[in-house]
Formats: sequence, structure tokens, C-alpha cells
Amino acid sequence: MGGSSRIVEVEGLRLAYGIKEVLHGISFAIDRNEIFAVIGPAQSGKTSLLRCLNRTTDFIPSATVSGSIRVDGDDIRRVKDVFGLRRRVGMVAPLPVGLPMSIYDNVAFAPRCSGMTAKRELDDIVERCLTQAALWDEVKDRLSSLGTALSGGQQQRLTIARALSHQPEILCLDEFSIAIDPVTTMRIEDVLKGLRREITIILVTNLVQQARRLADRTMFLWNGEIVELGPSEIVFSDHPADRRTYDYVNGIFG
Repeated sequence: MGGSSRIVEVEGLRLAYGIKEVLHGISFAIDRNEIFAVIGPAQSGKTSLLRCLNRTTDFIPSATVSGSIRVDGDDIRRVKDVFGLRRRVGMVAPLPVGLPMSIYDNVAFAPRCSGMTAKRELDDIVERCLTQAALWDEVKDRLSSLGTALSGGQQQRLTIARALSHQPEILCLDEFSIAIDPVTTMRIEDVLKGLRREITIILVTNLVQQARRLADRTMFLWNGEIVELGPSEIVFSDHPADRRTYDYVNGIFG
């Protein structure tokens, strides 16, 4: 593990699917315990960037990656324990769905896969992760109920709890609140604000106001290139560094 304040360092990252390059040599860094937002129009490379960070590009035969990605000082393209990397860099997909098993088993699934069998340890992990996801008080009396029977907002928090069971250093959320009502969205945002004390959060969102509310820094990605990266209060101000940023966040295009 590294001692730097930066937990992610990306240099010259290129990603292509076949002959189509979708990330064009981008470079940036992410600090520990910050909420780092990535915004941009559809097809700008946001989800592809997350796939590079935990090497789920490995599952795409046509994908080719070049450049350097370091997570806590480790060059992830040289890491042999890819499953370990994916535990460190947790990912929550755009439309989270509980596994077809109980609430308890949803959260205990990953620890069990890692070989944990002691019920007391599993109980502690389930309670801790559901508490971190602000779901424990709502479900503690029905842990044997199906996770898929929860409401949409509860299922989203359950997927956070499941991701936290890996004890990740980084949690990647891909367009996370896209289909949730405003009240539930705000509750989930409060969860993320609490989690940043313990982990780093990378938030890909089409909701520019969500990035404005949550993120310490925001990166505007467009056509696979970084248009702007800086403190959110500047990116979302009336005078960002690049006029295209102002136009995008104010709905003039995108």
C-alpha cells in the first residue's frame, strides 16, 4: 500500500474496442477519501473509464488498454490477483438489483466466497455493511426476506452494502441514482457523504446537480477526452476554465 495522498493515478490512458478508440490518452489523479465525480454526455467514455479501473475490460475480447493506472501505488495492469483488485475497487452498476436470495445472504455472499464461515463474523459484517448503507434499521427484523422484494431505493442501498462487504478502498458508482425518486436520492447521497470518511468514491453521473452537491472535484469527460477537471465549485461556477463546461452543465448541449 502506498502512503501518497493520491489513491488513483492515471497517465496516458487509452482504451479501444476493436478499431474504435473511446479514451484518448487521458491523465488525472484522485485523492484518498474524496468524492470524485465524472460527468459528460452519453458515449463520452465514463463507464469505459470505470471498467479500466477494476479491469472488467478483461471480459471484453475486443478491448485494448494502454497507458498507466496505479491504485494505491500498484500498477493494476501488472496485478496478477485480479479478483483481489476488484475487491479493492468495488463497482455498483447503473441499475442495481439484489441477488435472488435473502437480504442477509446478499451481503454475506462475498465473504462466504472468500472462505468465511463463522456465523458471528458474518453477522458482524452484515450488520456493519447494512448500517453503513443506512439500511440496517429498515431491514434488521427481516434479514431472511428476499433482497429482490425491497423497494428500488432499498435495493440500491443493498447493492452498496454488498459492495462494502469486500471492504473496498474505492467504490465506483456508475450512474447510480438514475431511476430513483428525489427523496431516496438525497438519502443515498447522505450515505455517500458518510462513507467518504472511510473510502474513496468515484461517482459517474448524468445528474450534474448531484455532482455539484456531492463531489469534492469533478471531471468533465467529452468524446474520450478531459475537457476540465477541478474543484466542483469552480467547474459548476459561471466561469469554469473551459466554455464547453459551462454550456454542458447549463444544458446548452448534452
